[in-house]
Amino acid sequence: MIRIAIVNSKSFGIYTNAIERLKKIGDVQRIEVPKDFRGKKLADALSGYHFIIASVTPYYDREFFEYNKDVVMIVRHGIGYDNIDIKAAEEFGVIVARVPGWRERESVAEHTIALMLSALRFVVQSYEAVKQGRWGDRAKFIGKELKSLTVGIVGLGNIGSRVAEILSKGFGAKIVVYDPYIPREKVEQLGYRYVSKLEELAEVSDIVTLHAPLTNETYHMINRDILSKAKKGIIIVNTARGELVDEDALCEFIENGTVAAYAADVVEGEPIGPDHRLLKYPNVIITPHIAAYTYESLKGMDEAVVEAIESYLQEKPIDGVVVYPRSPRKPPF
Repeated sequence: MIRIAIVNSKSFGIYTNAIERLKKIGDVQRIEVPKDFRGKKLADALSGYHFIIASVTPYYDREFFEYNKDVVMIVRHGIGYDNIDIKAAEEFGVIVARVPGWRERESVAEHTIALMLSALRFVVQSYEAVKQGRWGDRAKFIGKELKSLTVGIVGLGNIGSRVAEILSKGFGAKIVVYDPYIPREKVEQLGYRYVSKLEELAEVSDIVTLHAPLTNETYHMINRDILSKAKKGIIIVNTARGELVDEDALCEFIENGTVAAYAADVVEGEPIGPDHRLLKYPNVIITPHIAAYTYESLKGMDEAVVEAIESYLQEKPIDGVVVYPRSPRKPPF
């Protein structure tokens, strides 16, 4: 019997027939584990399952792959896979796949713009004022128009490129790009300004929006050094990963007035509680990692996960494959 575990994902299969499709393949179970589970504990909790549909937590580390001999494939219900030790998965013969980026592109890009406009136009703060009977405070909520601003894009990949397109063509904003993996010529052909250093992006941008994957190189890429060079009154938007931002530095530069607003869909160590320190600032907006939560995006994500498992079983190419070991584990079914 093929066994499939849906781990820590509350959204998978909610609005689609994905689970019904998987039940035609084998036994399907939803499993919740603590977000800090890893290693042998996690291996034991998922013992006997051949396919794992993974969320943003927990972390599948080397010890997990060492002790769990049943899993043959992990499919991320999302485009990021930083909670999976890719090298260990390959070493132990486990295939890793993810949702192809285009499935989430529109949804995440639109949420990025929503957060940006909310920060720029004081949407949350002015709504709270109305709720509190302070309609007369409206003169405090004077924003700026995107057409007059320069927006810095960190990462001109799948989502960052769409955000840049919406901002430039839809709003007339000036775009400056930092992405060491994309040639200057390509960026300039699109009509954007290219910068080779993140410091320069921070210096010239009124808004910076983050669209980089979480890697050793990008961890805390927005730090004290970068913020010390940022234009005063900068707005930072983050729909990528909370870990891209050094929270200590962010709080310091919010308090000294350099950062005018921080709008994020992701937080390091999420999920967070109501006592999280970022929530004390009136110029911080945080949504609970919902950028990909549209009916269209979730449908596409569910389809991609099911298709990845079906493709494996039918010995077809897997769309969204991240790791396909030279010697993959032989399935016990």
